[in-house]
Amino acid sequence: MGTDDKVSNKTEELKGKAKEGVGRATDDENLEAQGRNDQAKSNLKQAGEKVKDAFKS
Repeated sequence: MGTDDKVSNKTEELKGKAKEGVGRATDDENLEAQGRNDQAKSNLKQAGEKVKDAFKS
């Protein structure tokens, strides 16, 4: 996985965690769900990149 992809995916994951935290703190269920969704997308992208890397070796 390229360094740029790693940074981008990690940034997206951290933004999702922040959204989820703000949603929880403000009792905004929609924002909290969006944060969880962002984290899930980021984790899926990271897993896909790891699979691609495994086949390159």
